[in-house]
Amino acid sequence: MRRLIILIVLLIIVVGISNAFKQFFPALKESFTAEAPFKLPQVSEKVKVVTEESVTIDIVKRAGPSVVTIAKELPNSLFETPDENAPREPQGIGSGFLIAEDGLVITNKHVVSDGEGKYHVITNADKKYTVQKIYRDPLNDVAFLQITPSENSGDKLKPLELGDSSRLEVGQHAIAIGTALGEFRNTVTTGVISGLGRGITAGSPYEGSVERLDNVIQTDAAINPGNSGGPLLNSAGQVVGVNTAVSSDGQNIGFAIPINAIKDSLHNFNQTGKFERAYLGVSYRMITRDTAVMNDLPQGAYVQQIVPGSPAEKADLQRGDIITKIDGQSVNDKAQLSSFIAKKKIGDTLTITLFREDKTTEVKATLEAAPEQ
Repeated sequence: MRRLIILIVLLIIVVGISNAFKQFFPALKESFTAEAPFKLPQVSEKVKVVTEESVTIDIVKRAGPSVVTIAKELPNSLFETPDENAPREPQGIGSGFLIAEDGLVITNKHVVSDGEGKYHVITNADKKYTVQKIYRDPLNDVAFLQITPSENSGDKLKPLELGDSSRLEVGQHAIAIGTALGEFRNTVTTGVISGLGRGITAGSPYEGSVERLDNVIQTDAAINPGNSGGPLLNSAGQVVGVNTAVSSDGQNIGFAIPINAIKDSLHNFNQTGKFERAYLGVSYRMITRDTAVMNDLPQGAYVQQIVPGSPAEKADLQRGDIITKIDGQSVNDKAQLSSFIAKKKIGDTLTITLFREDKTTEVKATLEAAPEQ
C-alpha cells in the first residue's frame, strides 16, 4: 500500500512539471524569436586600409605628379623614308622625375643616349615640354634634362625630395614609379630592398646601349622596360634610387642607382656647370672570393678593356690584368674599383697593384677628366 501511494505522488509531480513546461515553452520560444542571443556581425561598406597600403597610397599621390615620361620624336611611320618636313610624334621610351622647380629632370643616360635625337618630357597631366639641354654623366648611367616651365604658363613644377641611400637596409619597403613599357604612365609597383652593392650591366631595348654599373640597389619591385629613369622611393616618400635595369635571367630582380651617387653628380654639376669627373679608363669585371678560390686567382677587378688614350693605357695597364689594390687598399666586392676612383680628383696619381702572368707588380696612373659623352 505504501509503495502505491509513493507512485501516485510521483505521477502527480511529473504531470505538474509537464504542464508547467508546456505553459512556459511558448514564452521561451517567443523570447528567442524576438531577439536572437547570437547575431552575425554586419560587414561595413567601407573597408579600412591597412597601414602599409595607406603609406603607399599617400606617397603615390604626392610623388606621382613629379614623375614624368621621357619621349623621343620619331617619324609618323617607321616604315617610310623619314621626311624632314613631315610631322613627328613623340614615343615614350623611359621615365624621369623632377628635382628642381626650374625644370631639372633626372633620367638614365641610356634613355637619352642619341646625341642627335630630340626629346620631350610629358607630365602625368599630359603637358609636354621640349628638352632644351641634356647633361650626361660620363661615369654613371645618369642624365639631367633641362625643360622650361614657361612653355605652359601657370605651371608649378614640384620636385621630389632626395633621401639618403647610405642608410638603406635589406628588407625595407620600396616603391617604384615609372612609364612601364614606354606606354603605361605612373605605373606603381611595390616590394622591398633585396640587396645592396650589386654589379650589373644596364641598357635600354629602345636605345640599344649598355654599360657596366657597380654598387647598385637590388629590389623585387617590378621594373619593366620604360621604367628606366623613374624614382625608387622609401616609406617616407624620399627618392633613394633611380630605376635603371631589370634582370633578363630571373623574375622580380630589378636594379636602381643609389641616389647618393646622383647627389655627387648633381653637386659636381652645380659647381662647374658640367660633369668633370676623374676616370681611369678601364672596363672590368669583379672576381669574387669564390671565383678566386676555384681558379687559384686573387680577388680584384679583372680588366676586360682599355680605353684608347686613357690614363690606364698610359700607365701600361693591359687586358687580362687583375687590379688587386689601389694605394695599398684591397679591391674586392665590398670595395670595388669604381668606388676608389669616385673618391679621387682629376690629377690624382694612383698606385695600382696588379696581378699579371702569375706575378704581382705595381704601376702608377694619373687620373684625367672623363671625356664628355
